[in-house]
Amino acid sequence: MLRILMCAITIALTSTALQAADLEAGKKLFANNCAQCHGPKAQGMASFPSLAGRDASYLQSRLETYRAGERVGANSSLMIPNARNLSDEDIANLSGFISQIGK
Repeated sequence: MLRILMCAITIALTSTALQAADLEAGKKLFANNCAQCHGPKAQGMASFPSLAGRDASYLQSRLETYRAGERVGANSSLMIPNARNLSDEDIANLSGFISQIGK
């Protein structure tokens, strides 16, 4: 039962993030700020992970964590300064756009 509830919450959060996202704005942010390390199709490059196919809620959570200055992994020192000035709207737009890459 708990598993079903968690799945429903995840789907609701993902749907909400996508509904609020301006995918064209997210595409521009990605091209100007993320593609250099994560690749033009978010496929990952070198030590930079693939983002393609990740849920919008996961991406949003990660970007908010980096924006708060919290370390998450080996590339945190690179991500924190990149996320520091992102607004909530920027994060929603990026998360929505990236989650749609490859679908």
